[in-house]
Amino acid sequence: MKRSSLLALIALAAISLPAMLAQSPKNGTAKAPVAKSAPQPRKPVIRPTVPNANPHEPGKVILLHADRLTHNEMLDSGIQILVGNVRIRKEDMFMFCDSARLNESTGSFDAFNNVRMEQGDTLFVYSDELYYDGLEELAELHAYPGNKVRLINRDVSLTTDVFFYDLAQDVGYYETGGTLSDKQNTLNSLQGFYYPATKDAFFYLNVDLMGPRQNDTLRMYTDSLTYNTDTRVAQLMCPTLIINKDGEITSSSGFYDTNTGVADLYDRSFVHTRRGNTLTGDTLFYDRDKGIGEAFGNMILTDSANQSSLHGDYGFYDELKDSAFVTGNALAMEYSSSDTLYLHGDTITAYMLEDSTKVTNAIRRVRFFRRDVQGLCDSMSIVERDSIMYMYYHPVIWNGDKQIVGNVVYVHFNDSTTDWARLPETGIVGQHIGEDCYNQLTGADMTAWFNDSTLRRLYVEGSVQTIMFPMENDSTYNKYSYTESSYMDAYFENGEVDRIIMWPETTGKVTPLYLAKRAAYFLPTFRWLGPLRPMSPDEVFDYPPEMDDLKSMQIFSKVRPDAFTIRGSATGREVPKPAVPDTPPSAQPLSPAAVADSLSHSLPVDSMRPDASLLDSLSRTLPQIDSLGNVPTDSVASPAVAAPQQNPDAKEQQGAPAEPASPQEPLSDPAPISPAIEPKTEENTEK
Repeated sequence: MKRSSLLALIALAAISLPAMLAQSPKNGTAKAPVAKSAPQPRKPVIRPTVPNANPHEPGKVILLHADRLTHNEMLDSGIQILVGNVRIRKEDMFMFCDSARLNESTGSFDAFNNVRMEQGDTLFVYSDELYYDGLEELAELHAYPGNKVRLINRDVSLTTDVFFYDLAQDVGYYETGGTLSDKQNTLNSLQGFYYPATKDAFFYLNVDLMGPRQNDTLRMYTDSLTYNTDTRVAQLMCPTLIINKDGEITSSSGFYDTNTGVADLYDRSFVHTRRGNTLTGDTLFYDRDKGIGEAFGNMILTDSANQSSLHGDYGFYDELKDSAFVTGNALAMEYSSSDTLYLHGDTITAYMLEDSTKVTNAIRRVRFFRRDVQGLCDSMSIVERDSIMYMYYHPVIWNGDKQIVGNVVYVHFNDSTTDWARLPETGIVGQHIGEDCYNQLTGADMTAWFNDSTLRRLYVEGSVQTIMFPMENDSTYNKYSYTESSYMDAYFENGEVDRIIMWPETTGKVTPLYLAKRAAYFLPTFRWLGPLRPMSPDEVFDYPPEMDDLKSMQIFSKVRPDAFTIRGSATGREVPKPAVPDTPPSAQPLSPAAVADSLSHSLPVDSMRPDASLLDSLSRTLPQIDSLGNVPTDSVASPAVAAPQQNPDAKEQQGAPAEPASPQEPLSDPAPISPAIEPKTEENTEK
């Protein structure tokens, strides 16, 4: 019964349902029946697969994967919408993102969110958005505010706001400011280019390179710089300032190794060292850690502490040892006073001793100029501790109208002015007074004292000979006197002879000029060398032909074998005590005891001598310069480097040499005696 009842109800519903559907709505309006449409087919789901194509085909962009791919009918039919784990390949470059739009016809695409580019296992680029032009093969990467586009290439990191990567040229660059960092340095600039394959980077505009060490931060400032992240060598392309704790470098062309601190610089570069010295040259080599600088072409080395400089065609500087070497038009300048000293030689060296004493040596063709004194010699050594200038091999000095010539000359400076001069191995002094008339003086050992570089006293011992032309009342010269003695003490006023004292015995004669031969006007060893005298700073580079004649000229026939050896002190030897008979003080200008005692202490003391280490070090450190100046090796052996022989009797004293005591009753007449006038004979009459 129940089954039959259920079937009856189903049948009733089937009959009444059409009628119910046909009834009018509540408002009473009739509605036409709607025809039932045919069922629509479902769209098939597109699941992208890797096409059967060569992935290394140039310019080919291949879609490797996307969770979903759709076409936007409102857009060009060639645009594909990629969503979810998108992977795209162009040759060896892979690109990943969350979503992208791909243009199948041009190979261009836009990528969004978690954008990443990978090439091999070394190059990675991260951004928030990427726009790739398939025709230009150029990728433009952007970062959202607060983020940065990042390129990672092993230990190299590059960050910027907008980054461009040229896949065809394999180069990335930025134009709105960026930073490149490696394990050694960090570089900032407004524009930069980076080549991952070669590790070369180019930076432009407001370039700043900073080293990693906090206690010694290397800084480099320029507008154009090339840098290799593998070698960490920077190439300078325009004016660049390099700063570190050891000094500064200024150059517009060259290379700087940030690993080693070695620089090869060109186009007139400049190095400012930690000591305050500066080195300039057309081409410079500088090793920061070793403190070594080498300059080629128009080299200038300045010493600000000593107010001096070295100039030449080639120079070498050791900052740690504070030593220098210069050759080729070499010039030393000393400008601590109002008057500058210009010193030239084929080779000039300067170095510091352990006691911080500075030594300067000039070798071959030495010439110097200062307004108050000029001179020349073959070699020279200046010892700052002693304030003494040692001159060797035919030294000549001019002061005003006076000329000093000797085998060896020592000149002492006090506050950059000449204090005294010493000729320990025979010397001759001449004074030009007019035409062929010269006052002349020679002796075995001579010492001269100066006031403001003006001669005020001259002391001579041993083989004294003089020729003097006394001025007459009418300012003319009509006679000369020839005098010989063992000792002489002369005093000067305003550069002119005031009085002369000779002892113990004096011989001589006075000859009228009309009775004398012209050759008798001169001592046998006297030569006036005026043509050799440098008259301006530029003339220190001149080499007159007479210089060669000076070398072959035997000015002094008897020269001690050890004349060029510094023996115990600047005097060179002990002063002998003259044998003078006892005379009451009123009759004897200077007692023998006083003379002997004063002479033994009157000359430069042992404390002024350069010690053996100074001389030995010079002989060891002078470099060979055959390749630079074609200077023979034997020419470098300056007489100044001979080993000194200690004088056991020399007394160590301090200060400048004390002058011999003045005689109590000096003679005021330039001719200390009144020798008879030589009678007229044919031998002494000028023909």
